[in-house]
Amino acid sequence: MAHEDPHAPRLYGLVAEFDSPDALVAAGRRAVQEGYRDLDAYTPFPIEALHEAMGFDRTRVPLVVLIGAITGAVAGYGLQYWASTIAYPLNVGGRPLHSWPAFIVPTFETTVLFAALAAVFGMLALNRLPQPYHPIFNTPRFALASRDRFFLAIEARDPKFDLVATRRFLESFTPREVTEVEE
Repeated sequence: MAHEDPHAPRLYGLVAEFDSPDALVAAGRRAVQEGYRDLDAYTPFPIEALHEAMGFDRTRVPLVVLIGAITGAVAGYGLQYWASTIAYPLNVGGRPLHSWPAFIVPTFETTVLFAALAAVFGMLALNRLPQPYHPIFNTPRFALASRDRFFLAIEARDPKFDLVATRRFLESFTPREVTEVEE
């Protein structure tokens, strides 16, 4: 029984470097068709067809915003109800303590506030940001991703990942280079 060295670097995945956005989109589309799911693309500018080709069209941000909005509405209305009927019941001019029409505007404002905060913090959490370090930064030529190169990364945690087969798959697209990335 062989034991792995606990100090040996672990493999993050494989990264293929492409010269054109079309080659990256084609490789991403084919990777999804072949069954790869833990993959990502890095480009110097947005490519509209890329997110559709790689199956990135689903997002949970709207659900997070809805939950934030409902929480804000309940919190805003609940705070006003508690303050005017339970904690400080002041009868001014014979008006009812629970005067719901007066609660509408502040409730709307807390709904918008909580929804906006949920959108910002939910987006950051779902994108795992801020992320000052990522294993992809260990790729020797990755600095070109902000200039003129396009990268497709397939992570080792992908259930379909096999070092030899995945390398062969990426090399079938004739990229500039396929690199192993360590964590």
